[in-house]
Amino acid sequence: METVFSILAGLGLAAACGFRVFVPLWVASVAVHAGYLNPSPEFAWLGSMPAMVTFGVATLMEVGAYYVPWLDHALDTLASPASVVAGTLIAGSIAVDIDPFARWTLAIIAGGGLAATVQAGTVAARGLSFTSTAGLANPAVATAELGGALLTSAISVVAPGFAILGLVALGAILITAWSRRRRANP
Repeated sequence: METVFSILAGLGLAAACGFRVFVPLWVASVAVHAGYLNPSPEFAWLGSMPAMVTFGVATLMEVGAYYVPWLDHALDTLASPASVVAGTLIAGSIAVDIDPFARWTLAIIAGGGLAATVQAGTVAARGLSFTSTAGLANPAVATAELGGALLTSAISVVAPGFAILGLVALGAILITAWSRRRRANP
Protein backbone atom coordinates (compact mmCIF):
# COMPACT_ATOMS: atom_id res chain seq x y z
CA MET A 1 0.00 0.00 0.00
CA GLU A 2 2.89 2.34 0.73
CA THR A 3 4.11 1.88 -2.84
CA VAL A 4 0.72 2.84 -4.31
CA PHE A 5 0.49 5.82 -1.92
CA SER A 6 3.95 6.99 -2.92
CA ILE A 7 3.23 6.68 -6.64
CA LEU A 8 -0.04 8.60 -6.36
CA ALA A 9 1.55 11.25 -4.13
CA GLY A 10 4.42 11.66 -6.58
CA LEU A 11 2.08 11.97 -9.55
CA GLY A 12 -0.14 14.47 -7.73
CA LEU A 13 2.88 16.58 -6.81
CA ALA A 14 4.14 16.30 -10.39
CA ALA A 15 0.82 17.61 -11.70
CA ALA A 16 1.03 20.50 -9.22
CA CYS A 17 4.39 21.41 -10.77
CA GLY A 18 2.39 22.41 -13.84
CA PHE A 19 0.68 25.16 -11.83
CA ARG A 20 3.84 26.41 -10.10
CA VAL A 21 7.27 24.81 -10.31
CA PHE A 22 8.47 25.38 -6.76
CA VAL A 23 5.29 25.17 -4.65
CA PRO A 24 5.05 21.35 -4.86
CA LEU A 25 8.78 20.98 -4.23
CA TRP A 26 8.48 23.12 -1.10
CA VAL A 27 5.36 21.24 0.09
CA ALA A 28 7.12 17.91 -0.52
CA SER A 29 10.17 19.16 1.36
CA VAL A 30 8.05 20.17 4.35
CA ALA A 31 6.13 16.87 4.20
CA VAL A 32 9.33 14.83 4.11
CA HIS A 33 10.77 16.85 6.99
CA ALA A 34 7.57 16.32 9.02
CA GLY A 35 7.50 12.59 8.24
CA TYR A 36 4.38 12.58 6.04
CA LEU A 37 6.31 11.47 2.97
CA ASN A 38 9.22 9.06 2.73
CA PRO A 39 11.34 9.70 -0.35
CA SER A 40 13.64 7.16 -1.93
CA PRO A 41 16.97 7.06 -0.07
CA GLU A 42 18.90 9.11 -2.63
CA PHE A 43 16.38 11.93 -2.17
CA ALA A 44 16.41 12.02 1.64
CA TRP A 45 17.99 15.51 1.36
CA LEU A 46 14.56 16.74 0.24
CA GLY A 47 13.50 16.97 3.90
CA SER A 48 16.59 18.85 5.04
CA MET A 49 16.40 22.38 6.41
CA PRO A 50 18.54 23.82 3.58
CA ALA A 51 16.21 22.24 1.01
CA MET A 52 13.10 23.60 2.77
CA VAL A 53 14.56 27.10 2.96
CA THR A 54 15.80 27.04 -0.63
CA PHE A 55 12.46 25.80 -1.99
CA GLY A 56 10.61 28.27 0.24
CA VAL A 57 12.60 31.24 -1.07
CA ALA A 58 12.24 30.01 -4.66
CA THR A 59 8.48 29.63 -4.10
CA LEU A 60 8.13 33.18 -2.80
CA MET A 61 10.12 34.56 -5.73
CA GLU A 62 8.16 32.56 -8.29
CA VAL A 63 4.78 33.50 -6.81
CA GLY A 64 5.70 37.18 -6.64
CA ALA A 65 7.06 37.24 -10.18
CA TYR A 66 3.76 36.00 -11.62
CA TYR A 67 2.09 39.21 -10.41
CA VAL A 68 4.40 41.39 -12.53
CA PRO A 69 2.56 41.97 -15.83
CA TRP A 70 5.32 41.41 -18.39
CA LEU A 71 7.33 38.99 -16.27
CA ASP A 72 4.53 36.41 -16.03
CA HIS A 73 4.68 35.74 -19.78
CA ALA A 74 8.47 35.58 -19.75
CA LEU A 75 8.32 33.10 -16.88
CA ASP A 76 5.97 30.84 -18.83
CA THR A 77 8.73 30.24 -21.39
CA LEU A 78 11.02 29.07 -18.59
CA ALA A 79 8.34 27.38 -16.49
CA SER A 80 7.16 25.05 -19.23
CA PRO A 81 10.34 22.96 -19.46
CA ALA A 82 11.13 23.51 -15.76
CA SER A 83 7.74 22.11 -14.73
CA VAL A 84 8.38 18.93 -16.72
CA VAL A 85 11.79 18.48 -15.09
CA ALA A 86 10.40 19.24 -11.62
CA GLY A 87 7.42 16.93 -12.16
CA THR A 88 9.70 14.12 -13.29
CA LEU A 89 12.06 14.58 -10.34
CA ILE A 90 9.35 14.82 -7.68
CA ALA A 91 7.48 11.79 -9.06
CA GLY A 92 10.69 9.77 -9.14
CA SER A 93 11.89 10.89 -5.73
CA ILE A 94 8.67 10.08 -3.88
CA ALA A 95 7.97 6.68 -5.51
CA VAL A 96 9.47 4.03 -3.22
CA ASP A 97 9.94 0.26 -3.33
CA ILE A 98 9.91 0.18 -7.12
CA ASP A 99 12.57 -1.06 -9.50
CA PRO A 100 14.61 2.02 -10.51
CA PHE A 101 13.97 1.49 -14.23
CA ALA A 102 10.20 1.27 -13.68
CA ARG A 103 10.27 4.21 -11.24
CA TRP A 104 12.05 6.58 -13.60
CA THR A 105 10.06 5.41 -16.62
CA LEU A 106 6.87 6.17 -14.70
CA ALA A 107 8.31 9.47 -13.48
CA ILE A 108 9.31 10.62 -16.97
CA ILE A 109 6.16 9.53 -18.76
CA ALA A 110 3.45 10.09 -16.13
CA GLY A 111 5.09 12.67 -13.85
CA GLY A 112 6.60 14.79 -16.61
CA GLY A 113 3.51 14.28 -18.77
CA LEU A 114 1.12 15.43 -16.03
CA ALA A 115 3.26 18.49 -15.31
CA ALA A 116 3.41 19.34 -19.02
CA THR A 117 -0.34 18.92 -19.45
CA VAL A 118 -1.20 21.15 -16.50
CA GLN A 119 1.43 23.71 -17.55
CA ALA A 120 -0.02 23.82 -21.07
CA GLY A 121 -3.41 24.59 -19.54
CA THR A 122 -2.00 27.42 -17.44
CA VAL A 123 -0.21 28.91 -20.45
CA ALA A 124 -3.45 28.76 -22.42
CA ALA A 125 -5.39 30.38 -19.56
CA ARG A 126 -2.82 33.15 -19.26
CA GLY A 127 -2.87 33.71 -23.03
CA LEU A 128 -6.66 33.86 -23.07
CA SER A 129 -6.60 36.25 -20.13
CA PHE A 130 -4.10 38.48 -21.88
CA THR A 131 -5.94 38.59 -25.19
CA SER A 132 -9.41 39.07 -23.70
CA THR A 133 -8.56 41.56 -20.92
CA ALA A 134 -5.26 43.06 -22.10
CA GLY A 135 -3.64 41.35 -19.12
CA LEU A 136 -5.85 42.95 -16.48
CA ALA A 137 -7.12 39.56 -15.34
CA ASN A 138 -3.65 38.00 -15.18
CA PRO A 139 -3.35 38.55 -11.40
CA ALA A 140 -6.58 36.58 -10.96
CA VAL A 141 -5.18 33.81 -13.14
CA ALA A 142 -1.94 33.86 -11.13
CA THR A 143 -3.92 33.57 -7.90
CA ALA A 144 -5.96 30.65 -9.28
CA GLU A 145 -2.77 28.90 -10.38
CA LEU A 146 -1.21 29.40 -6.95
CA GLY A 147 -4.36 28.02 -5.33
CA GLY A 148 -4.25 25.04 -7.69
CA ALA A 149 -0.61 24.37 -6.83
CA LEU A 150 -1.18 24.63 -3.08
CA LEU A 151 -4.39 22.60 -3.05
CA THR A 152 -3.10 19.87 -5.36
CA SER A 153 0.17 19.63 -3.43
CA ALA A 154 -1.53 19.44 -0.03
CA ILE A 155 -4.08 16.87 -1.15
CA SER A 156 -1.31 14.85 -2.84
CA VAL A 157 0.46 14.55 0.50
CA VAL A 158 -2.61 13.88 2.64
CA ALA A 159 -4.89 11.92 0.28
CA PRO A 160 -3.10 11.31 -3.04
CA GLY A 161 -5.91 9.27 -4.58
CA PHE A 162 -8.25 12.24 -4.24
CA ALA A 163 -5.69 14.55 -5.85
CA ILE A 164 -5.51 12.34 -8.93
CA LEU A 165 -9.30 11.99 -9.09
CA GLY A 166 -9.67 15.75 -8.70
CA LEU A 167 -7.25 16.42 -11.54
CA VAL A 168 -9.06 13.93 -13.79
CA ALA A 169 -12.40 15.57 -12.95
CA LEU A 170 -11.00 19.05 -13.60
CA GLY A 171 -9.59 17.88 -16.93
CA ALA A 172 -12.94 16.37 -17.93
CA ILE A 173 -14.76 19.57 -17.02
CA LEU A 174 -12.34 21.73 -18.99
CA ILE A 175 -12.44 19.44 -22.04
CA THR A 176 -16.25 19.40 -21.95
CA ALA A 177 -16.42 23.19 -21.68
CA TRP A 178 -13.90 23.61 -24.49
CA SER A 179 -15.75 21.21 -26.81
CA ARG A 180 -19.10 22.90 -26.08
CA ARG A 181 -17.56 26.27 -26.85
CA ARG A 182 -16.12 24.97 -30.13
CA ARG A 183 -19.50 23.55 -31.16
CA ALA A 184 -21.22 26.84 -30.30
CA ASN A 185 -18.65 28.87 -32.29
CA PRO A 186 -17.73 26.81 -35.38
